[in-house]
Amino acid sequence: MEFIAESPSRTNLSIILLPRFAAHFPVGQRCYSKRSVPASERPALSTLSVISVIDDDASVRAATNNLLRSHGYTVHTFASAEEFLRSAQLNGTSCVIADVQMPVLSGLDLLTLMRAQGHRVPFIFITAFPDESVRDRALKAGAIAFLAKPFAAPTLIKWLDSALQRDRGDAGP
Repeated sequence: MEFIAESPSRTNLSIILLPRFAAHFPVGQRCYSKRSVPASERPALSTLSVISVIDDDASVRAATNNLLRSHGYTVHTFASAEEFLRSAQLNGTSCVIADVQMPVLSGLDLLTLMRAQGHRVPFIFITAFPDESVRDRALKAGAIAFLAKPFAAPTLIKWLDSALQRDRGDAGP
């Protein structure tokens, strides 16, 4: 696992995102705008995968939702860990992308709770406050990746694809 802190100087997704969201996701990959990607153009993993995005920042939820949908994923967004735990998506999620610092129940607390309840879904953490000790705790608890905001969209997609491949038992990067 590596600590990712991407440069915010890349081209933004301002084509499909409102300007206030664009700062969260610098990119360098093909985007599909707001239209749905036909199943024939989607990677195999994305057609079967449900991604839950949990972040207390509405702009991060919206930007991540747009990015993942542009890659063909089914996405559900949640403003808190508690909202996710109460949802019908808890048992059907293929991967969780969660903020580390959230009110009431943090992303790390969510991962610990889910592992204690027997859920083995992969976790990718995103944070505006990267800290080595928190990163180490997250990775020891079973997180696949720990990304510093803002991060490059291809970096998130790479880690997501890797998490889904590992979860399915495929050989991943």
